Amino acid sequence: MKTLLAAPLFALALVSTPVTTAHAESFDGIDFGDDAGDFANDGECDDLRFTGDGMTQTPLLPDDIFRDATDCKAAFRANTITLQPLFIRLSGEAEIIWGDDASEFARDGECDDLRFEGTGLTQTPLLTEDIGHDAADCRAAYKRGEITWRMGAISTLLTEAVIA
Repeated sequence: MKTLLAAPLFALALVSTPVTTAHAESFDGIDFGDDAGDFANDGECDDLRFTGDGMTQTPLLPDDIFRDATDCKAAFRANTITLQPLFIRLSGEAEIIWGDDASEFARDGECDDLRFEGTGLTQTPLLTEDIGHDAADCRAAYKRGEITWRMGAISTLLTEAVIA
């Protein structure tokens, strides 16, 4: 899987300014964020944007996105994690992996996918289980200019949801 993702990772457009003043880490075009997470620097990647053997075995929390830079960067360099395909975004709408409409909240007129931010996003708590499962609503909001690709941590996310 690493070989399939290598080329897109160089062009990955997740480079941004972090939400906090903590030091940001980037490598191979991936913005790893900072180490402001509760589980940073524990030797395991806790950022749900990644997958692989270098990931924590505990539930992944949305609040840890972009918040475990040192651990995730080390695991990425060691080839024990890769970026999840749903989080790869290169340069535009055609390259976003929208997913499907399997979410309980799909087709309700609001984007429920935490990969995005903006006025077209639901005002209810975002759930990790909805990542890539509200394609029609998110694509429509994106086309109307109401959402954009999230470019940093989810600092105000209020949810108890976890990803298995």
